[in-house]
Amino acid sequence: MARRKKHDEHANHEAWAIPYGDLVTLLMAFFVVMYAVSVVDAGKYRVLSNSLIEAFGSAVPVEPIQIGEPSLALNLMSDDVHRSLAAIEIQSGGASTGDEQDRPVEPLSPTDVAMESVLDAATDENRDHILREIQEMSEEVEAAMEPLIENGDIQVNRKPYWLEININTKLLFFSGSATLEAAARPALADVARILSKRKVRIHVEGHTDNLPISNTIYPSNWELSSGRAATVVNLFAQYGIDPGHMVAIGYGEFQPLASNATEAGRAQNRRVEVIVLPQVTAARAGADDAPEPLKADYEAGLGQL
Repeated sequence: MARRKKHDEHANHEAWAIPYGDLVTLLMAFFVVMYAVSVVDAGKYRVLSNSLIEAFGSAVPVEPIQIGEPSLALNLMSDDVHRSLAAIEIQSGGASTGDEQDRPVEPLSPTDVAMESVLDAATDENRDHILREIQEMSEEVEAAMEPLIENGDIQVNRKPYWLEININTKLLFFSGSATLEAAARPALADVARILSKRKVRIHVEGHTDNLPISNTIYPSNWELSSGRAATVVNLFAQYGIDPGHMVAIGYGEFQPLASNATEAGRAQNRRVEVIVLPQVTAARAGADDAPEPLKADYEAGLGQL
């Protein structure tokens, strides 16, 4: 009987394509997922970019490259917001040189970035009105307080989106007291008349040095700083400012401007700060029972919540 010839099986030289195809499919799925979840936090990018600009002296910030769909919850600024005021900080008390156009634009602070987010809730017209009011209030306060500014008793710091009025307590109170001196009333009355004409939120902050105080009225610097802030708020209310638009805050000794190791530093730390914010911040806070963001909240990046 003839023996059948056994045919050799052909080797499959294309078997590698199966695991290779699986690998390519997995890689494609991985990059699709990475693309879907990737998004640039424009607010944090802006703060980082401005910090690098300030550190290295570059005057032209680079805009982030957006990957994927932008998230409204993370973006602090929309590209279609009309900008009418340059982001500069003006320190009062110095003479104008007329060369403001040639000065480099200072980068926005985290506070200003958060305030931009707050002002996104306003229309372009309302936004322009708010920024114009901040500038006009600053100019009016500087004109009214010019002698006290020259003496160093008051400092007016105009920010792009809010205003700070720093008053040394030697102008307002006796040592260890929250009773307003009679000589200080006219200056505060002038400030109150200027602010009462505007729709703003006013936060009055009391600050002390680190020297301990303990008496029957003020057991600690907490009570003293809070009492001084409340005194100023009460006087503002007497001169026509809506009490519902004001907040009195006591920080005690825990937010110094200078070192408490010297008398000059302690004198600088004993102060009352009047923070003037756009009234739109109250509407941005959300529900009526939500706590109103303070300046420190904006600096911590919480004001946009």
